[in-house]
Amino acid sequence: MVVYVWLIVGFVLLIKGADFFVDGSSSVAKLLRIPTIIIGLTVVAFGTSLPEASVSITAALQGKNDLAVSNVIGSNIFNLLVVLGASALVQPVKTKWSVIKKEFPFSIVITAVLLLLMWKPIQREAFSGLVSGKGSFILGRFSGLVLLTLFIYYLYSTIRQALEYRREGKLIEPEEDMKPLSPGKSAVFIIAGLIGIVIGGDLVVDSATEIAVRFGMSQTFIGLTIVALGTSLPELVTSMVAAGKGENDLALGNVVGSNIFNILLILGASSAIFPIAVAPTAIYDTIILIAASLVVYFCAVTKRVLKRGEGALFIVIYAAFFVYILLR
Repeated sequence: MVVYVWLIVGFVLLIKGADFFVDGSSSVAKLLRIPTIIIGLTVVAFGTSLPEASVSITAALQGKNDLAVSNVIGSNIFNLLVVLGASALVQPVKTKWSVIKKEFPFSIVITAVLLLLMWKPIQREAFSGLVSGKGSFILGRFSGLVLLTLFIYYLYSTIRQALEYRREGKLIEPEEDMKPLSPGKSAVFIIAGLIGIVIGGDLVVDSATEIAVRFGMSQTFIGLTIVALGTSLPELVTSMVAAGKGENDLALGNVVGSNIFNILLILGASSAIFPIAVAPTAIYDTIILIAASLVVYFCAVTKRVLKRGEGALFIVIYAAFFVYILLR
């Protein structure tokens, strides 16, 4: 019973820690007069991915590799199918052309790059190991550096485009609802947030692993379900609130941006710090993530809006995926 309490405490620390970190960092950026759009593209995007980062990096350092990879893949699948699906059920999600044209295709491409880096199909034993389910795959330091390089390119490209739009007057910054915190309070928020994220990530990894051992479940299953759901709560809450307020066009950008950060920054940093052993099931799940991305992209680009029917479809697909990982 105690282990479940610690799991919940870990999730609370992760979510609130990320919230405090974003608030404190955003306040510092405002005090330094950094443009709001830059805050949104960097600090806020990074902040919503901090729970996944904490769990995956902690798991990688502890040698719990299945949890490190499955947390990111599971979170991305959950974001695409459940977060977008639930948002569309609340209110149809409009798709911004800029996201459809740039960010979404980029997220699919980098997922394919991740698959190639993990699978390495040029090696003779790659196919036989994948088919038999007994292969051994590695996401090494070089692969991590490749992902981090792509992340730097994406961040640079996005910020440059945003600044160009701003210079041309295409972006209008919203009025500030709140004044920035004092420098001292901002520092407290940042430090408290980081402490909460680190401790929370450690508690989630240890508790989830213990639960998996007790019930004879794999770290991959726990990472794809419980941990993925817990670390995706910021994206779920943000998108649901936006949909409820009628700002549902933010949902797609929120999900796609978070998925890009999860793959490039989190798995990139995790594998660059410590090479990650990848199970064949993670290869299968990455292929499923690519397929799910293509389905969502097709719906988004053809109708330019994700209606309640598509939302229900996404949730049904996730339910089928859940049954699949439960039975395998």
